[in-house]
Amino acid sequence: MVLKAWIKEQGHDESLFLFPNRNGGRLSADAVQHAVAKHADAAQRTCPSLAKKHVTPHVLRHTAAMELLQAGVDRSLIAIWLGHESLETTQIYLDANLELKEAILAKTSPLSSKPRRYQPGDQLINYLKSL
Repeated sequence: MVLKAWIKEQGHDESLFLFPNRNGGRLSADAVQHAVAKHADAAQRTCPSLAKKHVTPHVLRHTAAMELLQAGVDRSLIAIWLGHESLETTQIYLDANLELKEAILAKTSPLSSKPRRYQPGDQLINYLKSL
């Protein structure tokens, strides 16, 4: 609600920045990092698990891109939103997600049973033969 009101107050002048510095110009990278760190520290008071997280502007950007991807947004639209010149750059986000999944799977151990080839039961075989 507050963000919508702020955008409305700014009007339709696209030369204005959503989060301007005190002079109305673009925030520097350092200013953005400082603001994110400040608010992440404040958020830790109500969500202590954030203390274990590495919250940076890049992490927030990456997370937003992954959320869009998982919500079914086309990669080309995500690339445009991120300002990437090519889909290959956006593909890095996909690869990172696959690497994360592989790392998680590598840490899991199978149940105490020995791996073996799947053998369908007679009921399944009979059903398939009836098709």
